[in-house]
Amino acid sequence: MTGFSRKAVLAVEAVLDVALHAQPDPVQAREITKRQGVPQRHLEPVMQQLARAGILRGVRGPKGGYTLARERRRIAIGDIVRAVAPEDDGCGSTSPLNEAVIAPFCAAHEDAFLKTLDGTTIEDLWREAKAKGVAQDVDDRRDFTI
Repeated sequence: MTGFSRKAVLAVEAVLDVALHAQPDPVQAREITKRQGVPQRHLEPVMQQLARAGILRGVRGPKGGYTLARERRRIAIGDIVRAVAPEDDGCGSTSPLNEAVIAPFCAAHEDAFLKTLDGTTIEDLWREAKAKGVAQDVDDRRDFTI
C-alpha cells in the first residue's frame, strides 16, 4: 500500500459519514452510497472490512446498518487505511536493486505517511465537516453509544 488508494478514500468517507449520521439509528449502506455517489457493491465489502477491524459495528435487522464501534476521537485515519489496504507484497520486483534500495525507500515513506494519518482522527474530520457546513443537518450529539 502506498498513499491513499480509492478504496482507502471510500473507507474514510464512509466512516466519517457514519460518524455524522449514525445517531440515534444506525446508518444503512444504501444511504451512504446515495450521499457518496458510489455503487453499493463497492461500499459493502469495505464496510464489512471496517466492521471486522473494530472500527464500525454492524447492526442487523430492518432498521440495521452501521454505527461507530468506538468514539470518534479513538478512530485514527491510519486505522481505517490499514483496515482496508493491508500491507502488500512491497514496492515492485524482487530484484537485488529493488530489495536493497527501492523497497526500503518505499517502506520508510509509507511508515511516515501512516504516522501522519495516525495523528488525525475521525473527530478531527467531523469537526471540519461541521465547520465547513458539509454536515448542516447534523447536531452535536454524543460521540458514542453503549
